[in-house]
Amino acid sequence: MIDINNESSLELDTTLLETITQSLTDKDVELVVTNNAEIQEINKAHRGIDKATDVLSFPYEEMPYAPLGSIVISEDMVKEKAAEFGHSPKDEFSLLYIHGLLHLLGYDHEVDDGEMRQKEEELINYFKLPKSLIVRTEDKA
Repeated sequence: MIDINNESSLELDTTLLETITQSLTDKDVELVVTNNAEIQEINKAHRGIDKATDVLSFPYEEMPYAPLGSIVISEDMVKEKAAEFGHSPKDEFSLLYIHGLLHLLGYDHEVDDGEMRQKEEELINYFKLPKSLIVRTEDKA
């Protein structure tokens, strides 16, 4: 189950998000949808980075019955990136959600040997989504 705190005007495809979640874990996930100003504050407080970002993930300590963790997504970034890459905000949101969920599951594209990228590509192909966050980032390099 996803516990959603949607502080935005985005309409979320909760059925798709639940399906994505259930394909990867049986743990609950907290999802917060906010704006750039709020996610910038969270990013600064928890990562020491004073700028807005698209998605943040906060895994919880592994305990019986505990949720997997929290994912925070910026509505502003969803709209901006959807327009930039020419796809729907729903698709962009789904990409960011997958990215955040994989981080909660322990994947880390900054240090792995492509495992997160591979898993992300499997999921975006399965759910028929556009290019993933990692693929877009690597395309720019």
